[in-house]
Amino acid sequence: MLIVISPAKTLDYETTPVTDIYSQPGFLNHSAELIEQLRTLSVQDVAELMKLSDKLSSLNVARFESWTPEFTIDNAKQALLAFKGDVYAGMDAETFSAEDFEFAQDHLRILSGLYGLLKPLDLMQPYRLEMGTKLANGRGKDLYQFWGNIITDTLNEQLVSEQVLINLASNEYFKAAKAKNISARIITPVFKDWKNGQYKMISFYAKKARGLMSRYIIQNKLENPEQLKEFDLDGYRFANSMSEGDTWTFIRDHEE
Repeated sequence: MLIVISPAKTLDYETTPVTDIYSQPGFLNHSAELIEQLRTLSVQDVAELMKLSDKLSSLNVARFESWTPEFTIDNAKQALLAFKGDVYAGMDAETFSAEDFEFAQDHLRILSGLYGLLKPLDLMQPYRLEMGTKLANGRGKDLYQFWGNIITDTLNEQLVSEQVLINLASNEYFKAAKAKNISARIITPVFKDWKNGQYKMISFYAKKARGLMSRYIIQNKLENPEQLKEFDLDGYRFANSMSEGDTWTFIRDHEE
């Protein structure tokens, strides 16, 4: 199984990484092309394009300026440890063992607006560039056109030996994978919590649950998708009656 997840807006470059093993991103030439384009934008341009405050816009303009294609452990950090957010809180990669990181490196991929597709231990310099950003570029009107078939083709290459893609990414990011062109079975887990008399997908809980399921797969070294139906972290359980095809629903009966 190959797992795909979304990145996070929040980053942590202050905490010392819990592993000194790292790899290099596979599409830095494409990232450099995007950075060149982003460096033409003013603080105000970034604020309007990304709908950010002046403070955050200034921070990201500075990030674009300081970005360099030479990635080292001194100017970058492993992606899985640099991203912070609901998904990554659920993943809690800081507690991974060496074997967990090794399994994650083989079976987990992070979709990214700037880096395309990242392995967990790929070094990453800080950035903010959501996949849905309508950044006009030399390849088209937005980042979906910029990445074209690159992400899809790369996933297909890696799925030859995996055969099943577990989609734990948001719709915004998974759209870049072009599901219709993925040459493997795609299973999309959906997480719902009981609220106001019915099961609903609540964004905060669903994001954390995606991280929890990623952690479950990694720590249990799962290879068979049917094993996912045993997922039981934080009170979730598989709901066969609410699932349809390869969209698998997991429910939780209480609010936390």
